[in-house]
Amino acid sequence: MTDRKPRKDAARNRQAVLAAADALFARGENPEAVTMASVAAAADVGKGTLFRAFGDRNGLLRALYEARMEPVREAVENGPPPLGPGTAPQQRVPALLDAVLCFKLDNRGLVLALEESGSSSPYQADHYEHWHGLLAAMLSRLPGPADSDFTAHALLAATRADLVEHLAGHEGVPRETMRAQLAAFTARVLNSAPARDASNEH
Repeated sequence: MTDRKPRKDAARNRQAVLAAADALFARGENPEAVTMASVAAAADVGKGTLFRAFGDRNGLLRALYEARMEPVREAVENGPPPLGPGTAPQQRVPALLDAVLCFKLDNRGLVLALEESGSSSPYQADHYEHWHGLLAAMLSRLPGPADSDFTAHALLAATRADLVEHLAGHEGVPRETMRAQLAAFTARVLNSAPARDASNEH
């Protein structure tokens, strides 16, 4: 006789775990306090259930991130302007960055924990490569930035979870102020011409 639960129960447990983890991060407490044990207790399941379903804490974080990010990803890949693929890069780049910022403001604890799990660097976190590649591809279609790869890194740095947490959590910068500041910064980057080579001026 096996103690393996039917697939329907496993799916229900998975959703309960994600909902419990989501609620714990939404409380705004220290992300490090959200452990596998605390999630298991909140979801009323055994720790073994979590490890079988997600592997480890990083696996749980990634699964929760993907579930929360899915509406944004769908809007970027298939949605209408300004996020959707039919939008000109000049409008789509700032829209994408605004969407990333808003997502991080809405999920501060989760994204902070996820970025801090990226082998001590947020640039090694699983989700970063996706957004960087998408943004760099948009920037490559614009005449302004000379190096789309570096420019994408620089723009995404303005939405880093630790910076968002510092501004929103420690300095109390209002959400709309942060969005306006990011939009203004992005506009300056996109509208700036590449620096001229001084050796060619004579």
